[in-house]
Amino acid sequence: MAHKKLSLPQKLCRHCGLPFNWRKKWARDWEQVLYCSERCRRSQRPAGAIT
Repeated sequence: MAHKKLSLPQKLCRHCGLPFNWRKKWARDWEQVLYCSERCRRSQRPAGAIT
C-alpha cells in the first residue's frame, strides 16, 4: 500500500518560509491558505507597516 501523504500539495509559509502540506480542513480554501499555522498568521506584519 502506497503512502498517500507523500503526494499531497505543498506550499511555503509566507511568514516563516517553511514548507507545509495540504490538510483536509483546508480543502475548500487551499488557494487562500498562506500561513502554516495560526501563530504565523497572527505574526504577519500589519498592512501599513514600514520595513
